[in-house]
Amino acid sequence: MVKLKNYNGVVKQFVLLLTFITVISCAEKKYAVTKIEGKEIGITDNNSEVTGSSASKQAKHIENFIKPYRDRIDADLSTVVGNATETLDKSGEWQTPMGNFLADITFEKSDKVFQLREKKAIDICLLNHGGIRSIIPKGNITARIAYEVMPFENSAIVIGLKSEQILEIVNYIVSEKKPHPLKGLTFTIDKNNQPKAILVKGNPLQNDKVYYVVTSDYLSNGGDNMNFFKKGVEKYDLNYKLRNIIIDYFKENKTITANKDIRIAKE
Repeated sequence: MVKLKNYNGVVKQFVLLLTFITVISCAEKKYAVTKIEGKEIGITDNNSEVTGSSASKQAKHIENFIKPYRDRIDADLSTVVGNATETLDKSGEWQTPMGNFLADITFEKSDKVFQLREKKAIDICLLNHGGIRSIIPKGNITARIAYEVMPFENSAIVIGLKSEQILEIVNYIVSEKKPHPLKGLTFTIDKNNQPKAILVKGNPLQNDKVYYVVTSDYLSNGGDNMNFFKKGVEKYDLNYKLRNIIIDYFKENKTITANKDIRIAKE
């Protein structure tokens, strides 16, 4: 009888080696960025990547492609939608013509949406003085002005705050000494630089009440150190851009004026 050699040990080692190689080859490879390079390619007739008549044709082709869209946007932005009886700017100690105007229309337009969706009313509007980037000039008003006043993509957010946070808002405004756009909340700063006579919609603060404050998404997340918004007990995104609030108001109100009532008084 022919005796065969016992290869079990060799076979086992081979199988283990093959399994190890398979696992290694199937393992997820990890890559890391070690270098990023880039360069600016201007869309001009002198494009260094494409020279001569070819470059000129490409630039003209791009210009022809973009022009109809640019002309349409320019026409929409240049359409007169209203008239301002005076120039509105953001100069002032505790309130400004522009600040009052923006706070009023943001309060008004947001309240309609909020009541329709949530069956609740907005109590206060607070925006930031630094977010106003231009004036509304006296005379004809176009949609372009809204983009100049509010060039950011900020949306209206409603935050439910307790009375403690309303007091934080008051103290924040006093300490900041900036005319942040404000509506619905009024108070007086006494001779010791302390707030008093704090009212919301003409009524004293109630400890057990949730006040609904409309602001921008930037401020609702603690922007400009408005950290009191991060303590909110409720939060609603109205999906309504502040710029669109301005444009909608322009279209619905042909005469643009600012309310000059006193919201923050000082003794």
